[in-house]
Amino acid sequence: MAAPRTLYLIRHAIAYERGPKWPDDTKRPLTRAGIAKMRRAAKGIVAAGVKVDLVLSSPLVRARQTAEIVAAAFKRPPKVVEAKELAPDQSAEAVVKLLASHRQSRQLALVGHEPDLGQLAAWLVGASRPMVFKKGGVARIDVHDRSVRGGGQLVWLATPSLLRKIRST
Repeated sequence: MAAPRTLYLIRHAIAYERGPKWPDDTKRPLTRAGIAKMRRAAKGIVAAGVKVDLVLSSPLVRARQTAEIVAAAFKRPPKVVEAKELAPDQSAEAVVKLLASHRQSRQLALVGHEPDLGQLAAWLVGASRPMVFKKGGVARIDVHDRSVRGGGQLVWLATPSLLRKIRST
């Protein structure tokens, strides 16, 4: 049996609220506080021993900014690649096809949005209800290349505040 792939599902950090200032939701960026908190959380991710070969990001600005922050926290920053399959309203099946196109990467971070990440996580582990991701939250799910729905295992799910505390200890 092939070794499992490790997926880190990451919800984008705190972004500006929707409204007249950001009529195009795809361009809505992270707030200053969101950037600062995600930098600390990313240090916690690294301190927890996470290794990442590749970061796949939704093309929306707030997700891409989050992906760049996470990648920059590593001593050897992994490449960040935008993937339309991680934009809002995409199916779990589309994400699985995306993962198949990156077979060479064994440890991947996927940066996206709610409720899609929660639905993807549930689909991967066979849960009946979506998991809840706080902004900047991360879940580790181990999956096998030949797995189908429910073939993954949730290893951990961390809130951003917990990740920030890992760094400070």
